[in-house]
Amino acid sequence: MKNPRLAAIFITAMALGGLATLTTGTLKMTALHPYQFLCLLLLGALTSRTKVKLPGVDSNMSVNLPFLLIAAMQLSLLESVTVALVSAGLQSLPKAGGQLHPMKVLFNTSTMVVASGAAAALFHSDRLNAMHYPSTLVLAASCVLFFCVNTLPVATIISITEGGRLSSVWSSIVHLSFPYFVACTGLTSMVTTASQHVGWQGPLAVLPAMLLMYRSYQTYFGPAGASSSNATAKALTAAAR
Repeated sequence: MKNPRLAAIFITAMALGGLATLTTGTLKMTALHPYQFLCLLLLGALTSRTKVKLPGVDSNMSVNLPFLLIAAMQLSLLESVTVALVSAGLQSLPKAGGQLHPMKVLFNTSTMVVASGAAAALFHSDRLNAMHYPSTLVLAASCVLFFCVNTLPVATIISITEGGRLSSVWSSIVHLSFPYFVACTGLTSMVTTASQHVGWQGPLAVLPAMLLMYRSYQTYFGPAGASSSNATAKALTAAAR
């Protein structure tokens, strides 16, 4: 590790941010959505272990992303960050026989909680909604905020622990994960609109599409496509320097 002291300080700061987000959600508790909350919590938990390792950087993409975005748009702040907390916690657990890294779990869960909280706060902002912006524009802005708040801390900790410029690391993550994020944002928008007519069952329709997308990414980033995807990652990193 390049700078363990700075890494510990940054992880502590993210943990405090996550705790502050959870506290805010508890203090500002609004009407709950029990059926939709349980549905998204279950879907987020079940898909949290279905993830693809991004080549060239210590990061991954998970099938639970659209369910976290849907939770941020449709649930209360406390409910959305709870879904994020449980999903990220399960996602961070090692595979069978692997070693548990508590600091990594703490960082990943805190980052996801802060990102979900920021997106939910923006989407449900009374001041922003009073300006009568189109709901799709507000949703897109909230999803972009989620993406930035989620990926920038990840790029920062990688830069601190492994070396390299922050801009270069973040550029690699963005190039590899942005298409997936855009697809998840589109699904979130469709489900948010459809849920007004079909109710809390809307997110269930997303699951088949996410599993198909997961298989596509797994094929590309898996052993069969490892050499080409790694070459792509290295080229992106070099281009960003």
